[in-house]
Amino acid sequence: MYISGIAVSALFLVCVSVQGLTNNQINTVKQLLAEDATHSWELGVRAQALLELSAPSFSVLTPSVLLPPPSSLNSSLNDTLADVFTIARNAIAALPPPPTNGTGQPLVLRDGSAGDPASIGIAVLIANWTGLGGENYSAAATAQLEYLFGPGVPKTENGAISHRVSEVQLWSDSVYMVPPFLAYYGITTGNQSMLQEAYNQVKLYRSYLSDVLAGGLWRHIILGTDTDPGHWSTGNAWAAAGMLRVLGTLKSSPFSRNFSSQIQDLGDWVAEIHSAMYPYLQANGLFKNYADGNIRVTDNFDDASSSALLAATVYRLALLTGDETFIAKAELTRAALFGTSATPPGRLPVIVTQSAPWPLSTVPSSTGPSPGSAQKASNAFTDTPHFTVDGWLAPVVNPHNFVVKGAQSPEGQAFTLMLESAWRDWSDSKSAAVNPGGPRPCWRGGVGPRTVLLGTVDLVVACTMVTDGSRAVLFSI
Repeated sequence: MYISGIAVSALFLVCVSVQGLTNNQINTVKQLLAEDATHSWELGVRAQALLELSAPSFSVLTPSVLLPPPSSLNSSLNDTLADVFTIARNAIAALPPPPTNGTGQPLVLRDGSAGDPASIGIAVLIANWTGLGGENYSAAATAQLEYLFGPGVPKTENGAISHRVSEVQLWSDSVYMVPPFLAYYGITTGNQSMLQEAYNQVKLYRSYLSDVLAGGLWRHIILGTDTDPGHWSTGNAWAAAGMLRVLGTLKSSPFSRNFSSQIQDLGDWVAEIHSAMYPYLQANGLFKNYADGNIRVTDNFDDASSSALLAATVYRLALLTGDETFIAKAELTRAALFGTSATPPGRLPVIVTQSAPWPLSTVPSSTGPSPGSAQKASNAFTDTPHFTVDGWLAPVVNPHNFVVKGAQSPEGQAFTLMLESAWRDWSDSKSAAVNPGGPRPCWRGGVGPRTVLLGTVDLVVACTMVTDGSRAVLFSI
């Protein structure tokens, strides 16, 4: 047998646990996010994180989802969407009646950003679609749409919608805020032109912000005053995540056959960002705040926030297009962020659960609690270097000053939930595909469809196993 050109006469696989977040940890992260998300984009990304985590049938990133989503809710769906509905209800309650002259109004008044308030729009559209009642969600969503295309928001000459109200300025962040809303509006109103416009806006932003000289890394802010042409890691992650949401919406729509080339483009453009970013992933599994450095800042610190979101987009791209090129890199980030202080730098957390000679067929699922679960039940984050003891992801960029390290980031909490749910969905989909209805498979290194190469210290071959209590990664020798 040959692996990476090396002849191997005997191969032994060792199962090592790479757990996801416990329910206690997830609930803690969710609670901190709920308490601290107050700005428009924080509320928007919180709503999206909740959809991905708890209501996948309403998430456009779920490959099997059919759009538009169900219009009637059972008690279970109503419960899982309760927090999303609260975000929508609170936004509408703070607004005056929309103007009747077609100029529209944003979902958050006096925001300063033209793009960020639109991020709440999908929560509003879902509330309207499911007949929540009590508020005029339809009028509010339409007013947000009219505002984006109206005279109150500046545009470039070729029609790119400015991220700022005061002047034409394009931010990579805006790809996450505006195009997904346009696409979802198109889905819930049967408006194919709005689906096309969502794609158009992504294409325009890419034409301005993708830096060919930097291998396809995206600049952060261009045009207007006080620009930031550096390759901000979170901005690249925002862009990739926004494009995936548009891709997922188009692909799951009843009009998907009309958008085959657009779907292909969006997948290619996300892969383009991955190819540009991942050469800069450090051995510790994290990106710097500016992936390739920035002469404007003296402290280019490690940033768990962007690292989490970009890793989430790797799993989502794999789910939506089958592209698993950077799964191993995403696994490295996930293991680093969700690991304990006992985890060696740049390595996965190691808890031996099974050892067997080659060939290895299946490993029985474990129904018992994960190691240390009793200890963590009382304190969710007792031994997690990338979370504070009270549950904040760390280290993170200040969400209100992108060149400064922060202490608490609501968007970082949302990205944590997105990483957890993206990995969960990818892992479950692979398990179901290779062994439907049976025990979770542990595939042979170099053979099974779940195999990923995690490193080259000695000979390292890896694959993923799913148990009832945790997901595991297997590697050898």
